[in-house]
Amino acid sequence: MLLLQPRAVPAPALRGRPPPLRPRSRPRRRLAPPPLAAASGSIAVSSDEDAFTMCSGYLFEEGAATESELPTAYNLAGIAAVYRRRPLLVLRRSLQIGTSFGRWFALRYLDRVNDRADDMFELRAAQLRRILLELGPAFVKIAQAVSSRPDVIPPAYLDELSLLQDRIAPFSTEVAFNIIEKELGLPLDMIFSEISPEPVAAASLGQVYQARLSSNGKVVAVKVQRPGVQAAISLDIYILRFLASLARKAAKLNTDLPAVLDEWASSLFREMDYREEARNGLKFRELFGKFRDVSVPEMYLEQTRRRVLIMEWIEGEKLSEVRDQYLVEVGVYCSLSQLLEYGFYHADPHPGNLLRTVDGKLAYLDFGMMGEFRQELRDGFIEACLHLVNRDFDALAKDFVTLGLLPPTAQKGEVTKALTGVFENAVNRGVENISFGDLSGNLGRTMYKFKFQIPSYFSLVIRSLAVLEGIAISFNPNYKVLGSSYPWIARKVLTDSSPKLRSTLQALLYKDGTFQIDRLESLLTESLRARTEQSLVRNQQEDVNSTRYAIKQVLSFTLTDQGAFVKDLLLQEIAKGIDALGVATLSSATSAAASRLPFADRPSPLTSLDDEDVTNLRNLYRLLLLLSKVSQKENSSPIPGNNDAKENGGKTDELSLALYEMTSLPEILPVLSIIPELPPESQQQLLLLPTDLANRILSRAVARTIRRMFI
Repeated sequence: MLLLQPRAVPAPALRGRPPPLRPRSRPRRRLAPPPLAAASGSIAVSSDEDAFTMCSGYLFEEGAATESELPTAYNLAGIAAVYRRRPLLVLRRSLQIGTSFGRWFALRYLDRVNDRADDMFELRAAQLRRILLELGPAFVKIAQAVSSRPDVIPPAYLDELSLLQDRIAPFSTEVAFNIIEKELGLPLDMIFSEISPEPVAAASLGQVYQARLSSNGKVVAVKVQRPGVQAAISLDIYILRFLASLARKAAKLNTDLPAVLDEWASSLFREMDYREEARNGLKFRELFGKFRDVSVPEMYLEQTRRRVLIMEWIEGEKLSEVRDQYLVEVGVYCSLSQLLEYGFYHADPHPGNLLRTVDGKLAYLDFGMMGEFRQELRDGFIEACLHLVNRDFDALAKDFVTLGLLPPTAQKGEVTKALTGVFENAVNRGVENISFGDLSGNLGRTMYKFKFQIPSYFSLVIRSLAVLEGIAISFNPNYKVLGSSYPWIARKVLTDSSPKLRSTLQALLYKDGTFQIDRLESLLTESLRARTEQSLVRNQQEDVNSTRYAIKQVLSFTLTDQGAFVKDLLLQEIAKGIDALGVATLSSATSAAASRLPFADRPSPLTSLDDEDVTNLRNLYRLLLLLSKVSQKENSSPIPGNNDAKENGGKTDELSLALYEMTSLPEILPVLSIIPELPPESQQQLLLLPTDLANRILSRAVARTIRRMFI
């Protein structure tokens, strides 16, 4: 068998350019290889990685013999039964954990006593990160999870913990090869025609080799689980579960720390079962592998076992190391589709799991940690984004209850006030300038202050989007992921047939029965910026900012089945406006005729025009401008609002201005020239609009006549 000669690849990058091939004989076996013998030649081991080996290596040595007794799925009772029979190991590990954290807490206490807590913060935070790394994979994983849980730790520690890297020294290649043969039940020579003699990457749970399958000659990545890792993590969970119960009682915390730990432990146990990861990868590939410029590796489920995963080798570079904002846009679109369309999303999209392939695609790796987003939570998330952008903080507080961020018993008034203080300044800068990092940080401070609980799914959702933003701003400081995602959300709420979202749209556009033209204009304008799979094309040449293109997009959208609900709203408001325009024109004509009569008092043209008519007239003008995509600021003066025209004189001025603007509309409506460019089905729908609109106008006119005759 040939062995692939590896090149050095910094962990935890799991894919790279295949190393050159050269024949080598297989390393001679040793009878009792040390479980933590460091591999040489392929991975440069840093001092941080060596610290783990020196401090926690004994866990894996003793754990390798214990793993067969432990449950494969998370079961606290089963774990406790195993470690009650090993009190000395539990005591040794407890002392190591206690002394490591004890020294750190003692230093923090001295800092506070000497009034140096703020000055020493960065140093102590770095020391805490090193302690967590020395204590092994369980603490590294917990720190990564907790770093997105502002309800568990104060926000001041979030930044430092987010820098924690999941990297430790590799274990013996000979041990890894033995695991592969034992799990697959075949000699290595029968499985692979070539395999790298040392790992090309190593992390806390396992390490990766590059190989070529004997069956079909394809180059694959072979991930092998670290021996004893399940036992080591189980022991730490057993100890931490006990400490979490004590901490909750002692500190009277609102957050249920044992439940948080159980939830995390369950997902980690699933992550340690590589068969589950392979099934996740297959589902992810089925849903998203066909997206434009998205690549998902093939999983070899038949050759995968609980501790060995075989998957397609993907060549590429970390997304964080290449300047490709287009792929970040692809990632945002794909992430939003995962979250809000399918409810099945990649919950651990750190930079090592996102690659730019050699053919310029975005590749997703590592499917051990996936999330499920239920339909009611998807709708609630969309509603929250809409209410946030539209500064409806009272409704946002209710959304937080729906999303599980706040208990139903929370004081809504206090919450609304707090959320206004947190978000108002950010929203005032405009949706394109809102940073997910800023929002989550500010929200974290509020949640910590009020001791609200943040569901794990929420932190993972925000993290999945914040990671993309972090990668993008490394080469474009002005990039904001919400600026790219909100247009997608706007398009979703305008086109989704869900009764829940249609009710939300209705409530958003009508406040106290008055149509909010500003909000519809904002939603339509933003939705035109949404990147869809069809528009996600690198170096797209079409000028999407041109007026003609925008008009075509608006008409195409409103004339499709997806835009039927919005079309109905538009026709309803246009009918109101035309009805008001007819009343205004009749009043103006009557006034002009009466003014010519001798010895007649000049009648007021407003006897039949009320405030609602004036509002409808203003909305008609703005709707026609919106449909023509001609900027109001550039082409005309805005019609004053209803509140500015309470007196008859004000109404007269507004009516005159409105009628003047209506006479200028034919000059700025280039809609007719766009009609031949529309799809045939859209043109057919357009031909039906006049009849529908006429029926609506007639109904309003009849209703108005009856109302004036009998009321």
